[in-house]
Amino acid sequence: MPELPDVVVYLDALAPRIVGTTLERVRLASPFLVRSVDPPLTHAFGTKVLGLRRLGKRLVLELSTDLFLVIHLMIAGRLRWKEKGAKVPGKLGLAAFDFTRGTLILTEASTKKRASIHLVNDAGLDALNPGGMEVLGSKVKDFAAKLRSENVKFLGAGPDFNPVRVGDTRAIMIEGPSHEAIELIEVK
Repeated sequence: MPELPDVVVYLDALAPRIVGTTLERVRLASPFLVRSVDPPLTHAFGTKVLGLRRLGKRLVLELSTDLFLVIHLMIAGRLRWKEKGAKVPGKLGLAAFDFTRGTLILTEASTKKRASIHLVNDAGLDALNPGGMEVLGSKVKDFAAKLRSENVKFLGAGPDFNPVRVGDTRAIMIEGPSHEAIELIEVK
């Protein structure tokens, strides 16, 4: 699955390409990609993209009709920017989003095909919100408190969440409730 930093990179790369342009149409290679029915996907056609944001690990396109197009890439989903009108690739292609300046291709290199798109209003967007802590905007101590509240142990760190320091690098090992170990490393 594209991880959180990957989703942020997608947003940064897409913003200058699609914000302020029109989503002319969406061409589906698989109807199973669309997981919402009301409003129908055709209500997004011809709408202007007002903004982009992230909802957990989902990409959200804010449309001029008070609707949101939500793209969840899941495990093997990827986005590629192509020339306008580019065709959906045969085996891996799921959809093509045709904008004024080009086409965004959604592919998934998995046999399970878990990627999805939803067209929703405000209430539908709230229903898709996974909740939880906004990690990228939180402070280290708040993140540590959240992890502790879920029975995560910090290995090699004191009670004040003091990571091991080596030069400009800080590292800490955490152990989850299922005894999986994850090493967090920050390099400045």
